[in-house]
Amino acid sequence: MKGLYTVLLLLCSNVFMTLAWYGHLKMSEWSWFKSLPLIAVIVLSWGVAFFEYCLQVPANRIGFAGNGGPFNLMQLKVIQEVITLTVFVLFSVIAFKMQLRWNHIVAAVLLVLAVYFVFRS
Repeated sequence: MKGLYTVLLLLCSNVFMTLAWYGHLKMSEWSWFKSLPLIAVIVLSWGVAFFEYCLQVPANRIGFAGNGGPFNLMQLKVIQEVITLTVFVLFSVIAFKMQLRWNHIVAAVLLVLAVYFVFRS
């Protein structure tokens, strides 16, 4: 169950991370948001990122083998990166209406291979 909790927490944390890092680009389409000074946008993004850390830190603690979890450090990082890119792709397709192309599919396959190799003994 620790592995599942880790992945779910990482998934949720990456939703917040993506919103903190890239959400402001979409929100700049709103007139009230567009008029905000950069420092206000930074503070708002930090506020969103706070929730990312509230989920990311427990995910790593629960999942890390040194704390009784199922994953070593390298595995945790690769899982996190794959989740990050998956959430980002979904966000960019949904929020920005970006088109997936063949090279994006090839990159996704390579990520799956990275997961395979990092979990291989």
